[in-house]
Amino acid sequence: MIIYAKIQHSDLIEVCVQNGHNLSIQDFSIVPDLRILELKQEGDVYYLTTENCDLTSAYQLKVKGAGEKSIEPDGILDGFFSSKSLGHTVNGTLHYFRLFAPRAKWVSLVLFSSIRDHCDHQIRMHRDEDGVWETSLDNLGDWKYYGYRLDGPDDETEIFDPSVVIADPFSRAVTTLNHFLHPSKSLLYPPEKFDWEDDAWIAVPMADLIIYELHVRDMTMHASSGVHADLKGSYLGMIDKEGTGGISHLLKLGVNCVELMPIQEFGNIEVDYRNEHLDVYNDWNAYERNHWGYMTTFFFAPESYYATGSSMTPHEVNGQDGRAVAELKTMIREFHRHGIAVIMDVVYNHVSQYDQNPFKFIDKKYYFRLDQDQNFLSESGCGNDFKTERPMVRNLIVESLIYWMTEYHVDGFRFDLAPLIDSGTLSMLTKALRELNPDVILIAEPWGGGRYDLSGFSRLGWGAWNDLFRNHIKGQNPFNGLGLIFGYFWNNQNITYIYNLISGSLQKGGGPFREVGHAVNYLESHDDHSLGDFIRIGLHEVDPKQPVKDMAAHILLSEKQMRANKLAALCLFSSMGAVMIHAGQEFGRSKVIAQSGKPGTNPGFIDHNSYNKDDETNWINYKHMEANRDLVDYYAGLIRIRRKYLNLKTLKRTAPRFLQSPNPLLLAYKLDCIQDRQILFLINCHPDESVTVSLHEGPWQVLADERKAQDTPLRRLNSGTVTVQSCTGMILMRNQLL
Repeated sequence: MIIYAKIQHSDLIEVCVQNGHNLSIQDFSIVPDLRILELKQEGDVYYLTTENCDLTSAYQLKVKGAGEKSIEPDGILDGFFSSKSLGHTVNGTLHYFRLFAPRAKWVSLVLFSSIRDHCDHQIRMHRDEDGVWETSLDNLGDWKYYGYRLDGPDDETEIFDPSVVIADPFSRAVTTLNHFLHPSKSLLYPPEKFDWEDDAWIAVPMADLIIYELHVRDMTMHASSGVHADLKGSYLGMIDKEGTGGISHLLKLGVNCVELMPIQEFGNIEVDYRNEHLDVYNDWNAYERNHWGYMTTFFFAPESYYATGSSMTPHEVNGQDGRAVAELKTMIREFHRHGIAVIMDVVYNHVSQYDQNPFKFIDKKYYFRLDQDQNFLSESGCGNDFKTERPMVRNLIVESLIYWMTEYHVDGFRFDLAPLIDSGTLSMLTKALRELNPDVILIAEPWGGGRYDLSGFSRLGWGAWNDLFRNHIKGQNPFNGLGLIFGYFWNNQNITYIYNLISGSLQKGGGPFREVGHAVNYLESHDDHSLGDFIRIGLHEVDPKQPVKDMAAHILLSEKQMRANKLAALCLFSSMGAVMIHAGQEFGRSKVIAQSGKPGTNPGFIDHNSYNKDDETNWINYKHMEANRDLVDYYAGLIRIRRKYLNLKTLKRTAPRFLQSPNPLLLAYKLDCIQDRQILFLINCHPDESVTVSLHEGPWQVLADERKAQDTPLRRLNSGTVTVQSCTGMILMRNQLL
């Protein structure tokens, strides 16, 4: 049996034959006729020297006694590389169009004058020796949109389809139809003359970052956001200061960085639910939506659904005038004006699953990781794993990141499932981005495809989501994996392990990180239960198997829930390293599945994975925020304390000194900070018992207790003792170092 047959060079084919011993050159033949000139054997692997092959042909190998198999292009594809600017570029009066498609038989540029135009104008393009197809126009006339048609080798494992017009994968702006195929056209977008005024990147040391992870639409869609009706859910809605939502809320909270869930153009809509007439039978997503955006279609174009005037009405069009470009730049400029850095959550490990993603039609075998039968691999769990190690894929990734930094002034990136990006690409992009901006923020989601590598990303000098902190402080799950804030040591760890987490999970204490700033400590992200729901379930005050019948009563935190939320926040903001919170964490947000009227949607139940829900489940309800205003104010106070006293610019040393504790569930540690001041953290994680602590060398000023947190003293304590109530904590400060 033939295990594989691969074209490694234009005149070399590598073949593996199971138990294929002592085969001769006469035992091999290739259809269509490709003459074999020489044969070499290494065990079960044979190397066939041939005449130069034609990559536009589909070859079949026959081996006597072993059957036949398609010969797949492999190493030969890595030999193609071009430094030409791809996509639509302008030089003087000339408009250039270039597409990298090394195995295409032909490529045509297709021009359109209107978005729904099917009477297109086609121009055949010419191929250079590096696999780039190109043409130029001196005058665009009335053409407003463009795309490509192409064809390639004819084989059952290919996806070349000349009947489909694909948008340019290097599109700077696209228009899309609301359908799961996501039919798209590229805009002939003129070079933007956006007035950035004096805008520049925000330079914040990694350990000083206070990141607010958010979804652009969710922040202003609810009426309670107060944002103008025409701006709700948009980039411009985020910066509408007439409302209480969006940037207005972020400024009151005091964060210095936002992490935007995916804003690169993505496949918003998934396959029709339970439609037996389609090739893919969707029995898992009754909403037919991809709300979060982790299905990228175009790496250079901003998501058009977040522009003003957009909608998800079936078969309507978004993005036809490219306004998303200027509106996103306006949003970023406004964040920068207020000292807030902007991180993009980017997805390069896979592309959108069900739509007409251009890479599928350009060359599936170049751009994707495939199994031996040429099916898409899905180590990402999302389908269509991107072959990041290909030279032109690697180049595309780096170019797109540089583009977002230069054209949109983005300050950094969080990389989804980062271990699925090959090490060569990671090193290349790190070097390129740091040469452009030495302060660029690089953060990894350090797991994916069965890989887990916190220390590896630290060696690169990156930050990484610190799930060790999350799991041990909060817990791994709310059912049988509770952590310290509930009075448990998760995974049988002890207080020494917790102290290392608080110190930044550093290698010298047995952790994974080389530097404090590499630890991005968090307790909630878009994934899994919100922290509020985790606590509701973990305290057994809410049964997730029962629907919520009274949302107003459900969202209002009980005394125990409020204490646990404040304790969690205190642990988080008292830790060394970057801090991240997710939108709504500051008010104990609950994600409850909305009444949709669709079968299979479980309305009323708490949701731990709301990627496929739209507004009602995911949006930020600012009435709920007001219901738990005490917690919001507590978060804001902790942020002010951290920014005023605990940033790297002012700390004399970053390592806390841990004190002998009278209780195994009491965290007690000191930290030296500005102006010869000393901070004392007392965090009692026991669910039932108070702890009395001796205070020496007073007086101490109380910055935070079980009720409030603020950067000016709540009250004064003299030397003596202080009692820390169960499931609460305190932050004390004094003016003289020991």
